[in-house]
Amino acid sequence: MASSRKSAGAAEKPKERRTGSKPAAPEDAPEKLPAGLYVVATPIGNLGDITLRALDVLKAADAIACEDTRVTGKLLAGHDIRGKLVAYHDHNAAKARPQIIKRLKNGEAVALVSDAGTPLISDPGFRLVRACHEEEVDVTVVPGASSVTAALALAGLPTDRFLFGGFLPPKSAARKKALAELARLKATLIFFETGSRLAESMADMAGQLGDREAVVARELTKLHEEVRRGGLKDLAAAYKESDPPKGELVVLIGPAADAAPESADLDSELRRALATLSLRDAVAEVATITGLPRRQVYSRALALAPSAGKLKGIE
Repeated sequence: MASSRKSAGAAEKPKERRTGSKPAAPEDAPEKLPAGLYVVATPIGNLGDITLRALDVLKAADAIACEDTRVTGKLLAGHDIRGKLVAYHDHNAAKARPQIIKRLKNGEAVALVSDAGTPLISDPGFRLVRACHEEEVDVTVVPGASSVTAALALAGLPTDRFLFGGFLPPKSAARKKALAELARLKATLIFFETGSRLAESMADMAGQLGDREAVVARELTKLHEEVRRGGLKDLAAAYKESDPPKGELVVLIGPAADAAPESADLDSELRRALATLSLRDAVAEVATITGLPRRQVYSRALALAPSAGKLKGIE
């Protein structure tokens, strides 16, 4: 910046004239954002992973909608940002959403952040973004960190096709059913899981998906980041014998094999399923796992358990 002092006897230069009606902003003032919702990704662990664009948006936004004002407050303080925080989470969304939409329609710029990572990825925000589209409010994404893509990038599993399944059901029966529906999918499967359920969940994965290659990524980008690789059965056994792991966990499982199931495999799957499920549910589950026609699986199930009776629409 040039000095404002004048030397003695120097002729004064004409003052610069600005053609716009808006006065020049101080150099450290953020540029005014156009009205709309800004979906802003934040770090998943390492504070340095926030983008320059994200910082600019958070500085300039009229309000920042966040899950936990304490968590977001620490992030903002770390970058010397004084943002106007508005709580927006699963418990208050129905009440808070119309208020945010009103602000947006009044010409404000509102940033949406989650506690960590990219909003809407297993976090609140879907209904807010949908409401914005319905109300013809502009939505802008400011991409950045995500534990899903970070885990996929370091796992060493196929990346050409993958499915993010969020958190599996906490109860074993529902979890097995959810896994059975994905068993024949030829894509890397990605799930979130809690430490207290990890061993049991991985045992169900091994039972429903087979002993596939898997990776457990813990505390990604943080000081105690840990990545463990192995077969599902070995990993399940290892976590069963140890204390539940702490922190955020991402589980990745390799795609289904191309080989068609042998008849012995079909019998094994049916016996396993029939031990805990009704004939109808066992047939449905095994047909999904093996990829075989439901009628074929049903016929074999009757041969193994003739006392189970017949199902309408299949016999």
